Amino acid sequence: MRTLVIVAHPSIETSVINKQWVEELKKYPEKYTVHELHEVYPDGNIDVKNEQKLVESHDNLVLQFPIYWFNCPPLLKKWLDDVLTYGWAYGSNGGDNLKNRKVALAVSAGIKIEDYSEEGRYGYTLEHLLSPFESTFLYCNANYRSFFAYYGTENEPGENVPGTEKEPSASQMVKSSLNYLNFVDNL
Repeated sequence: MRTLVIVAHPSIETSVINKQWVEELKKYPEKYTVHELHEVYPDGNIDVKNEQKLVESHDNLVLQFPIYWFNCPPLLKKWLDDVLTYGWAYGSNGGDNLKNRKVALAVSAGIKIEDYSEEGRYGYTLEHLLSPFESTFLYCNANYRSFFAYYGTENEPGENVPGTEKEPSASQMVKSSLNYLNFVDNL
């Protein structure tokens, strides 16, 4: 079973964890197709038919992205709006191309895990913030399989000095990559 991983990171070359995940996925082209939206569509003009064919040619779908303002990057939102059309992804006339297809998310969250809680700084869990994605795929009758997350180590407000954000250690990145591949393999 092949998995299509739609990567939506506006600056993958400066990424730490998303870049590591992409590099690890690309080691296994027989299992994973890595499709980087910002590389393929730098102008933001999405080839809807091509994207739909790409999804149709894979068993599983993973959307990989950094959390941006408690949501996904704009190009991924545009991809969802453009590609998941009536009659293809949902609807009374066909619309079953996502039916029973396993779909999951892989997100990097710059915020500490404890801040993603009802008692945390932002008052919401990551599960809560990602629930619109779950609802979208359930609406399309896909087999939504939840998400894989890498939580960051954001500085306290007012402490954000460029270049001072804590980056994961090499061992943390390797562990995260192996856990990510295991998650994708067990959708």
